[in-house]
Amino acid sequence: MIRVQLPAAEADRLDALFRSTDDPAFRVSLQIVLMAHRGRARQDIAADRGVHRKTVTRWVNAYRADGLDGLRPKKAKGTPGHIPEGLADEIKRWGIEGPAKPGLDRANGTHAELADHPKKVKGIRPSRSAVPRFCSGIGIRLYRPTYRHDRGDPVEQSKAKADLADLGNGRRPANSCC
Repeated sequence: MIRVQLPAAEADRLDALFRSTDDPAFRVSLQIVLMAHRGRARQDIAADRGVHRKTVTRWVNAYRADGLDGLRPKKAKGTPGHIPEGLADEIKRWGIEGPAKPGLDRANGTHAELADHPKKVKGIRPSRSAVPRFCSGIGIRLYRPTYRHDRGDPVEQSKAKADLADLGNGRRPANSCC
């Protein structure tokens, strides 16, 4: 049997956190510690949760060593991004301005075009998969135009309003059923 002696306030705090968290891995680790606190055997906890008995020992020992921080899942570091930090502002600006600014004849750009931009400017070619991750990280969606009314040309807007008003003034022929 593996035991964890928790003060009542700490057990209540872990129980409340268990009930409120959305992270399934964190819930499992919290439940393991709570079950060990209540006196369940390691084999029974492992069978109830569907994990190996060594996993139960690992979570209990992590809680003993680091407290609540030992139970939180850690995110893997992964490889660093291929887009240099110095180039990030320029890529962001180009993504926001869109392909019409450098002279392309359309409103929407692609990730491939955005990947070609650093190659033309700095000689760096990020991978096709790095550019969508970079864009989502900074909040750019290339396939959706981000036209904003307050950025439009006021002269063009007034001309368009007048054109639309002229279209609505024409009389429509009456429908006749005979």
